[in-house]
Amino acid sequence: MRFRHPDGTTVHLAYCTNVHAAEQLDGVLDQLTEYAEPVRRRLHRDRLGIGLWLARDAARTLTDDPAAVRRLRTGLERAGLEVVTLNGFPYQGFGDSHVKYRVYRPDWTDDARLDHTTDLARLLTALLPDDVHEGSISTLPLAWRTGFDAEARHRALTRLHTLAGRLDALEELTGRSVRVGLEPEPGCTVETTADAVEALTGEGGPPPHRIGVCLDTCHLATAFEDPAKAVAALGEAGLTVVKAQLSAALHAEHPERPEVRHALTEFAEPRFLHQTRALTPAGTLRATDDLDRALAPGALPTEGPWRSHFHVPLHAPLAEPLHATTGVLRAALTHLVGGPAPLTRHLEVETYTWQALPPGLRPTTRAQLADGLAAELATARDLLVGLGLKELP
Repeated sequence: MRFRHPDGTTVHLAYCTNVHAAEQLDGVLDQLTEYAEPVRRRLHRDRLGIGLWLARDAARTLTDDPAAVRRLRTGLERAGLEVVTLNGFPYQGFGDSHVKYRVYRPDWTDDARLDHTTDLARLLTALLPDDVHEGSISTLPLAWRTGFDAEARHRALTRLHTLAGRLDALEELTGRSVRVGLEPEPGCTVETTADAVEALTGEGGPPPHRIGVCLDTCHLATAFEDPAKAVAALGEAGLTVVKAQLSAALHAEHPERPEVRHALTEFAEPRFLHQTRALTPAGTLRATDDLDRALAPGALPTEGPWRSHFHVPLHAPLAEPLHATTGVLRAALTHLVGGPAPLTRHLEVETYTWQALPPGLRPTTRAQLADGLAAELATARDLLVGLGLKELP
């Protein structure tokens, strides 16, 4: 979906296909007709943007075979879909029954991450619509924090420098620009926007014209960051918001109450990691790596609210006593695209946890999932129109 900002800039809205499990190209092509095209039809649009997730095996197939790229482009065109952004965070196995910490491997200390991201950038230049000359890729925020020392940091930043050089060369070759955004996430070495500023503008930081930030509003909320301050800090540091992922976290205002803890238990599941943060009366944060650990007696203080990294649907309020952090999403979007000029041009709805929701909220058919994805995009569309953007045909 495309929107015109009052200043004339085109802003792209997509949904991320990492909600669909596919490691091979054939599975990716099936997603286009089984899910993405039905979502487009539900929204009554001739064209719909998708934030494409290509696992390592699918990316290798496309990299090694130009005919496979043509096949993917044809599939996108026939389904009325377009791609201006890729999700390069999960490397492989994101559809497995147990993902947890494995999503952070390989990290930016490993050449495999550099090579995969380079391949994605090359593929993106071949997938961009003919009238679009700029693409974006979101990626791992360097690494998970455990064992990440000064030497590992140096290796990671060195690889980002190498990536920036490759992206420069790619633009010279194709005339198309690709930027990569580190996606701050709770528990990673780059957890907050302040961490991103330190990593990307400190000694050894990569060139800012190629490497910026992917701002995920679920992660922003989980860390109890203030959207206005976060966006301002990135701007003051000269960092670009390459892409914003529109998402909401799980919020519990009164974690000391038995009924709240019972409700949270419904979201503690074995597939994804749900980092949880507690805000203390002093304004500091206490943390656990997962929601089930937070629910252990005495693991976190209960005098203040908790938030958990569980991407919950944007369009439907959660049943009491839990809430979604859609207020953080709205505030972030206001600061990103509600001003005189948009601070990012790529927006991506990213609720990958549909099949990890409690049974009463989980879709059981393809049609139900397509309904939910379309409803999320409609919610995002309404927010953008409310900020003065105009939906384009």
